[in-house]
Amino acid sequence: MHAAGLIPWLSPENIIAAAGPWALLVVCLVIFAETGLLIGFLFPGDTLLVISGLLTKTTDIFGLNIWIVALLIALAAFVGGEVGYYIGHKGGPRVFERRESGLFSRHNVERTNAFFERYGGMTVVLARFVPVVRTFAPVAAGVGHMPWRRYSLYNLIGALLWGFGLTMLGYGIGFIPVIRDLVTKYIELILIGVVVLTIAVTAWHYVRERAKARREAADPTPGETTPRD
Repeated sequence: MHAAGLIPWLSPENIIAAAGPWALLVVCLVIFAETGLLIGFLFPGDTLLVISGLLTKTTDIFGLNIWIVALLIALAAFVGGEVGYYIGHKGGPRVFERRESGLFSRHNVERTNAFFERYGGMTVVLARFVPVVRTFAPVAAGVGHMPWRRYSLYNLIGALLWGFGLTMLGYGIGFIPVIRDLVTKYIELILIGVVVLTIAVTAWHYVRERAKARREAADPTPGETTPRD
């Protein structure tokens, strides 16, 4: 059975087709939400980018040159990253510190900040290619008060490599009939796999952080040992 019949609302093709003349705007809004708003971590960003490029080649669904399409999508990704940084810089600490367990724990913030200090700006670039991480990385950068100019430079690089790059990759796939037909036929199954994997990773991370928080609460000074009689 074709997966689109089971979950038509998950299909990037259906999302684009349902938007009609506003298709490119909808794609840009989804990309913006996934990279700029904390509610967007389950959106099918990677797949949507590839399909947007592919449909630009095979159907000219947007009625625009591929360079314009790819650049507008990259712009949406860049602006989303800037908004995510702003959220983290202005209100992020209160969101993350509200609870001491789960995805929004203070421990997670400190660990994320340490990751930023270790890998620097490349964290912002590489996070673009990792579901969930690309949603929270801009906020974490803002929470950690990473210098805005430095962040924006790496945010721009990441938006171009991810938003522009994957859209152009989809466009290039349109020139290879075998790969084009394979991607088009199984895109919904691919998307289901991506969503399931994202949920599984998120759930595993949440459970692990809750368990770690409980252990730390039970033993607030893990580095000390209890003296024996």
